[in-house]
Amino acid sequence: MVSPASKDTTEDLQNVAGASEVQAPGEQASLPADQTQVLSEMAKYQAPQRPEDTVMIQSEHTGAIDVLSADLESADLLGDHRKVSPPLMAPPCVWTFAKVKEFKSKLGKEKNSRLVVKRGEVVTIRVPTHPEGKRVCWEFATDDYDIGFGVYFDWTPVTSTDITVQVSDSSEDEDEEEEEDEEIEEPVPVGDVERGSRSSLRGRYGEVMPVYRRDSHRDVQAGSHDYPGEGIYLLKFDNSYSLLRNKTLYFHIYYTS
Repeated sequence: MVSPASKDTTEDLQNVAGASEVQAPGEQASLPADQTQVLSEMAKYQAPQRPEDTVMIQSEHTGAIDVLSADLESADLLGDHRKVSPPLMAPPCVWTFAKVKEFKSKLGKEKNSRLVVKRGEVVTIRVPTHPEGKRVCWEFATDDYDIGFGVYFDWTPVTSTDITVQVSDSSEDEDEEEEEDEEIEEPVPVGDVERGSRSSLRGRYGEVMPVYRRDSHRDVQAGSHDYPGEGIYLLKFDNSYSLLRNKTLYFHIYYTS
């Protein structure tokens, strides 16, 4: 036989035990102090991860385990752009001189010193840094009309010192070609040669000088820039704003030590 007091006590203990077995969602039974300390220390340790490895993450509240690959775990899942912006470039030295006819007459006789930038086109002359040089220099002039000009620097290893020429239909097409090689941080408006370039090149390359329209038909435009390191200079001749006129360009590009 059980006394009424003992019976009440037994029912209370059973109710408490049942409540402990059925916990509210999101709660977890407390661990002993020694186990809690061990888990805390393990959470601070990060083992070296390879792309093919998997990462197991356990929730502190529910105990649920998520399995991710190491490359996903290290990826930016929150959309926070962490790309490092190119370092600021030292300004170039620029000047003009008036002997346009003599300059064009001399370069007109030389090979690979004259080209036509067609209407709507952008011509990019890629000039790698030279191991024997310390700065790049440029001089150019045009027939009858002005042209947009700007300089950028691509921080990339130099595998050849050859100067190459790239032609694109417009500054917009040029930006699209660059986007295929490397994703930009955010959409950027296409460059404006009247107010200075605002193209995506600014976010990916060092900007030595933005693209502006230059009176290269009146004076020879010249400049130089000290090497910031190893890489490739991008000299851009922009005729994308012209719907009717092609521009004949005379140019001389060289390095000095």
